[in-house]
Amino acid sequence: MIASTPSRRALVTGGAGFIGSHLTDILLARGDSVTVVDNLSTGRRSNLPPSHPNLRFIEADLGHALAAFGPREGFDEIYHLAAAVGVSLVIKDPIGSIETNIEQTAALLRFAASRPDASTTRTLLASSSEVYGKSAKSPFSEDDDSLFGPTTVTRWSYACSKAIDEHLGLAYHAQHGLLVTVARFFNTVGPRQIGEYGMVLPRFVNAAINNLPLDVHGDGSQSRCFCDVRDVASILPRMLTTPGCAGRVFNVGAETPIRIADLARLVISTLGSRSTVRFIPHAEVYGAGFEDLAQRRPDLARIREATGFAPSREIVQTIRDLADSLRPSSERSASSPAHQSAARHSV
Repeated sequence: MIASTPSRRALVTGGAGFIGSHLTDILLARGDSVTVVDNLSTGRRSNLPPSHPNLRFIEADLGHALAAFGPREGFDEIYHLAAAVGVSLVIKDPIGSIETNIEQTAALLRFAASRPDASTTRTLLASSSEVYGKSAKSPFSEDDDSLFGPTTVTRWSYACSKAIDEHLGLAYHAQHGLLVTVARFFNTVGPRQIGEYGMVLPRFVNAAINNLPLDVHGDGSQSRCFCDVRDVASILPRMLTTPGCAGRVFNVGAETPIRIADLARLVISTLGSRSTVRFIPHAEVYGAGFEDLAQRRPDLARIREATGFAPSREIVQTIRDLADSLRPSSERSASSPAHQSAARHSV
């Protein structure tokens, strides 16, 4: 009789969030035993299956959850996605955003390093293209210099906090041998994303399906590269199991830029909306002194060489799927996949 292979034990912080929930679906589908920790400050319980024999959901701040784990409870893989998200949230609560990003990452790394199996635990830290700051270089490569604005401009506090997270993760790898890999996300979009915290595509799509004006911040000439969340989530487990990824930083995104004004028009045409495009100065949205970036495009050579990463979903399909997820359930297409189930446990 052949013994069954034990399932991997995975911890996903922020696993009820936008990217985290898609990752959780992938891990459950491959048979992993998954623990999700999320305080639901920006995540949603409905993003996860309501019950599943391999899912443990813990609604708590990350620090409290880590303290509640037993001294010998460990994980084969850790995905640290818990973070403050969105420009609007950072502008509104910079103290909370800074403390969340730095303190939670430090607590998570201390936890991983303290486990009996620390030498074999693989950890992924989610970072952001914001760490490149306002450099005019294009495309951005992982070893490029960062160029932040002054500390008097609040938006740069987020970039600095994510840069500190990267420094911490790489230091734990260098000093303690922790197998840490850093993923710098570039404008991830798709189903389950909401526009409440300033994310541009769900704001546009939600307005379009309701035939309301699409508010473009600034003149709309700024460009971004949008990558579907399902392409992003699918590469994260491969990054942890690919030899040579530990101790390195990888851009994760798409390479095709689109101007924000053009994106608004594409959303309207794709969804057959009667909406119009409205331009609003940044100062009216975020206050005086806000600095936006003219472009943000990743160099994907490193992740492509290491893992074969190649995003497959076109932005038009992402727009349609995001619109389907934002419509009331009675209006969604019959093809929307139903969740499997998940058991909930609380700390």
